[in-house]
Amino acid sequence: MKVLELKNLNREDGYIYYMRKFSGIALIQIPGDTLQTPISFNIETSPFGTKKISVNVGEQLNYPVLPVKKALADFILEKDKEGKLP
Repeated sequence: MKVLELKNLNREDGYIYYMRKFSGIALIQIPGDTLQTPISFNIETSPFGTKKISVNVGEQLNYPVLPVKKALADFILEKDKEGKLP
């Protein structure tokens, strides 16, 4: 399984400076198929600089959810380190 891209990514306005909220569409490649599902996620930065990412998948997938959430969290963290999130 591989996360190909995040499309239509929007950052929601928030008043808590250490938490960023996003929503968009994830394009995920699984064995034998490619899925497109709406997602929302939060990136929360702790006082020590570590980042906690929580991902919500918008619809039922025909694939186990835990590996999808883990792959999405890793992909999001990488894109955040590269500075490619809005």
